[in-house]
Amino acid sequence: MPVPWTAKRAFPSRHCRLASFSSSSSSLSSWTQAIRSAADLGRSRRAVYLYAHMLRSGCRPDPFAAAAALKACARIPSKPLAVAIHGHLQKLGFDSHVYAQTALADLYSKLDGMEAARKIFDGMPVKNVVSWNSILSMHMRAGELEAARRVFDEMPVRDVISWNSIISGYAKAGDMDSAAELFDCMPERNPASWNGMISGYINRGDMGMAREFFEEMPVRSNVSWIAMISGYTRCGDVASAWEIFDQMEKKDLYAWNAMIACYAQNGCPREAIQSFNRMRKPDSGVEPDEMTFSSVISACSQLGNLRFGLWIEEYMRLLGIELDDHLRTALVDLYSKCGGMDKAFELFSGFRRRDLVSYSAIILGCGINGRSNDAIKLFQKMLDEKVSPNAATFVGLLTAYNHAGLVEEGRRCFASMSKKHKVAPSVDHYAIIVDLVGRSGRLEEAYQLIRKMPMQPHVGVWGALLLASRLHGNIEFGELAARNCFKMKPEESGYYLLLAGLYAEAGKWEKAKRLRKMMEAKGLYKMPGCSWVEPT
Repeated sequence: MPVPWTAKRAFPSRHCRLASFSSSSSSLSSWTQAIRSAADLGRSRRAVYLYAHMLRSGCRPDPFAAAAALKACARIPSKPLAVAIHGHLQKLGFDSHVYAQTALADLYSKLDGMEAARKIFDGMPVKNVVSWNSILSMHMRAGELEAARRVFDEMPVRDVISWNSIISGYAKAGDMDSAAELFDCMPERNPASWNGMISGYINRGDMGMAREFFEEMPVRSNVSWIAMISGYTRCGDVASAWEIFDQMEKKDLYAWNAMIACYAQNGCPREAIQSFNRMRKPDSGVEPDEMTFSSVISACSQLGNLRFGLWIEEYMRLLGIELDDHLRTALVDLYSKCGGMDKAFELFSGFRRRDLVSYSAIILGCGINGRSNDAIKLFQKMLDEKVSPNAATFVGLLTAYNHAGLVEEGRRCFASMSKKHKVAPSVDHYAIIVDLVGRSGRLEEAYQLIRKMPMQPHVGVWGALLLASRLHGNIEFGELAARNCFKMKPEESGYYLLLAGLYAEAGKWEKAKRLRKMMEAKGLYKMPGCSWVEPT
């Protein structure tokens, strides 16, 4: 049949390359299969081109081909294409076909919102469980949980997908009581039902309940195991994450990646590298990918182990793994923390798209390596490119000002965080600015900054004031800072030694002597100096 004028105007006119058939010899089923396959694989434009080519060939599409074209159109998305296919459905008499109309409702939900989608759904003369599940999912996607519940209650027939959808909605909203109530009423459950509850409790931070559901699962997939490992990673429980990982009979790549990331993200870099080495053994049956290397490079950064990091970079080349922006950022961080700023800048220049993470990594690298001017220039360039800074960016920038001793510039930067950039200073930002102001001799100002902090200062903040007091020989502030340091870190000898040194330089020999005796009584000794950075 001829193509409607709306389709002629909306569908692309250029011919598409067909995989294995020509328009003259293709059967309807071949066209439908090709269109559905392209849509299912996410090749949306190709699916639409195939549908248009099918119409031009004179082959009348079936409802399933039209539904697949609508599905592809929803992913592009394109209002002209939607109108064209909608009109074509009516001309073909598919306006009452359940699959085509369900796909049309889904398309309009993404283009015009739920009101348009609901109008199509309510007008459908025939509805099945697929169409009910689809409108339920549309409400969930729009964040309309109450409307979704009304649809769920109205459904004449529910399957496990219906139950999983509404339970998942409550879980994502943090309403685990409602989710658990529905879960208990389910006539049948599949692994996705259990995983939805586990994920909900993990997102709420309730690993105890997540573990209970995990233990009760009749059949666990790797998704379940990895969800638990990731949950323990988020709450910093490395031991429990390892316990779960160790129980897995078959560890796939995703499980190894989850465990290595757990170590890397929770300050256990040596264990991350050890796990990576175990993963590389032939009996593991897996090969590292980009995510593996990202975590391992992060572990190398924490250790300052440039030698192993260079080996990792060479190993990636051997495996044919190209540097994407994520891996490139990890390497920028590694080289920066190991003092290799020239290499870090070389990597930074190769980014396809410089985002917040990459800018923050290079700015921090400049800050800790004393390249203050470069850090300031990069920050301005970042703003010029409309990339908004975050807390990590300001850690790097304030560190740069601190290393250069630029007090006024640092104070202005600190003030601009919340006023101009809407970034609330964290305790780490306060530690840096206290150190900067204190080292300049403004001890009273540094102390007032601590007093006005909206959160409790950690030992790093008081340690900065103690060090500044030692530099400027101020016993009053030194004793105040030291008392807080002793309270927070009673086993750390460095703070005792700083105060003892302050007493000695001020001629307070008796106080210094008493402090050293106190250290001996507590079994505290000065640790020998060392460097975290390995020689290259």
